[in-house]
Amino acid sequence: MSIRVGIVEDDRSMRENLALLIDGAPGFSCVAACASGEEALQRIPEADPAVVLMDIHLPGISGIECVARLRRVLPKTQVIMLTVEEDSEQVFESLKAGATGYLVKHVPPEEILEAMAEVHRGGAPMSSHIARQVVTAFLSRPAGGGAAVQLTPREEGILRLLAKGCRSKEIADELGISAGTVNTHVRHIYEKLHVRSRAEAVARFMSG
Repeated sequence: MSIRVGIVEDDRSMRENLALLIDGAPGFSCVAACASGEEALQRIPEADPAVVLMDIHLPGISGIECVARLRRVLPKTQVIMLTVEEDSEQVFESLKAGATGYLVKHVPPEEILEAMAEVHRGGAPMSSHIARQVVTAFLSRPAGGGAAVQLTPREEGILRLLAKGCRSKEIADELGISAGTVNTHVRHIYEKLHVRSRAEAVARFMSG
């Protein structure tokens, strides 16, 4: 069975290139390619993709808002933000909305395919420098903050390895656990981000 993929990207050339990449790769099929969040909300629920590549800066409804709405009707669909935006607060907002991964657009095509396969397996892929921003924000936050995120020692260890740019398999080898277990821990970390209340809490977190 191919991994069914939806695309939400307002740049026509980028959208068409992504569709060609996905349809030309073994094990993947593009089931919807949308130019706006409004179009995505109409077409993607019917197409029912397993993975969606979502741009943040869309005309009309933003990518972050589109993710939040899609996740309400397609809770099992995994969303990877694919964008030029590298602001770590935007990363947090995307994760809070329900995105599972975050890649910048200049990554090689094979990394996009790998990320879609990883998120389909239960992982939470991020470009290494984006992961460093997220992890640095976690680890630099002062203890005892009002919106502190409680991480287990294992989660903190995984975060530190993520900060070095390690992938799931490398982390698994380093810690002597399976890649699936690593993905589960990463998923829990992101879930803790999702429930961290309001954007003001994120701003305080980032300013720490």
